[in-house]
Amino acid sequence: MNQKALNIQKILLIMNTKITSIRKEIVPSLQFPKEDVLNEKEDRKQRCTHLFKAMRLGNLERQKVRILFKDNQGIKQVETTVWGVTNKRVILKKAINLPINRVLSVI
Repeated sequence: MNQKALNIQKILLIMNTKITSIRKEIVPSLQFPKEDVLNEKEDRKQRCTHLFKAMRLGNLERQKVRILFKDNQGIKQVETTVWGVTNKRVILKKAINLPINRVLSVI
């Protein structure tokens, strides 16, 4: 687990925030605000780096990752394979996609 992911998990635990685990098939039914969940440019850059690494793991080794993200109801996590990453979307198995600007962390 990377240091950034550990920091986010610690912060969430301290804040006593509930993280809901969901199946990837639920993602299309969720609603996502347009705002980015990360405020700092460096954090957004790191998020992209982690997502591209997750994509390589998914495509080459069929390895799953855990994605922590925020919809309009709160923080959720999904364990899945990342098949692709675009400027605006994370593409999961079965062509399910998630807005990149709502991703908090990739573990």
